[in-house]
Amino acid sequence: MRASEHLRDQAIDRFWETVPPLWNQIRSHIRATATGSFDITVEQFHVLRYVRRGKDSMSELAVAKNISRPAISQAVEVLVKKGLLTRVHNTQDRRYVDLALTEAGDNLLDTVFKETRGWMKDCMHGLTADELETVAKAMEALKKMLA
Repeated sequence: MRASEHLRDQAIDRFWETVPPLWNQIRSHIRATATGSFDITVEQFHVLRYVRRGKDSMSELAVAKNISRPAISQAVEVLVKKGLLTRVHNTQDRRYVDLALTEAGDNLLDTVFKETRGWMKDCMHGLTADELETVAKAMEALKKMLA
């Protein structure tokens, strides 16, 4: 086995040892913040995130989440009642209803992500400047790899 192939294998092993467990911890923290602090379900949180990302119809949400339209409708209805989403008639075709975050929904997402960013900073507190630089470079390499 050539040295470069060995290094790739080693990198792949480190990736699987690190990224999935790390992402699971981050997701767990986001979920705990969303559900514990804002009394919304994980599913409702994801609906808000998808709407913020531009998925603004029931059909788009159902496809993105890979769930039925009735299930999305139920989640959206709760979020509308909580004042986190609004339904807006599509200006080009009134048969369609677009979804939009309310100011409260937008603030909720901002707060969850800000809290999570603070938690991540706390997790990185024990790293040296060199280690932080290494992490930043590794993230750039991952972006390059997946581009």
